[in-house]
Order: sequence, then structure tokens, then C-alpha cells
Amino acid sequence: MGYIHQKNPTIIPVPGNKTIEEHFGIPSNGTKDISIAHMVAPPGWGEPFQTPNFDEWTLMVRGKKQIEVDGETLVLSAGESILIQKGTRVRYSNPFQEDAEYWSVCKPAFTIDAVNREEE
Repeated sequence: MGYIHQKNPTIIPVPGNKTIEEHFGIPSNGTKDISIAHMVAPPGWGEPFQTPNFDEWTLMVRGKKQIEVDGETLVLSAGESILIQKGTRVRYSNPFQEDAEYWSVCKPAFTIDAVNREEE
């Protein structure tokens, strides 16, 4: 077969009421090369700093997402994208008043061991 038509993404449970629907990746179809996920982070959501062993592209669909990276605080808005290269210390959050909806692509695929989250 020359294609995979994803009709039922895998729902990944995460704390903080963030939703993750993984279309491709280890939990959804076993691929280790890449993960592609649709995410919605509610107001007040945040993660600890992490230093992933994968490249991560983010494409904002709606709202804003705050990114702390390389000593800077950036705000990614709808229609914008960013690449965080592997080995970069980064923190993602949504301190804004509306949901942050975005797509995330990780290469190689996201794993909890490869994200290297710091203790809070």
C-alpha cells in the first residue's frame, strides 16, 4: 500500500487539560521516524523546561503560545511557525486568555524519554 489514511488519531492523555490527537507517531501507528499531532492548550497551561532529543516544528492555528528559548521569551501567534532544534532548552506555555491551537511535528518521533523534561 502506498499511503496511510489516518481517520482516527490517538488521544494522548496529558495533565493540565491539554488535548493531543496524534495522527502519526509511536502510539498511533508505530512510526519512530516522525510524529504529527494536533494540540489544544487551554489558558493557564504550561510545561516545565525541557531539552528534547528531536527537532520540533510548531504551526499555530489559533490563539497564541509562549515559548521561552535561548534566554528569550517569544510569542507564537496564529499563522506563524517555529522550529526548535534538538538539544535546545525550551519551555512552552499558554498564559493568554484563549486556547492555543497548533500542530506539532517531531523528528524523530516524540517519546517521553527523549523530551528530557526538568523537575519542577
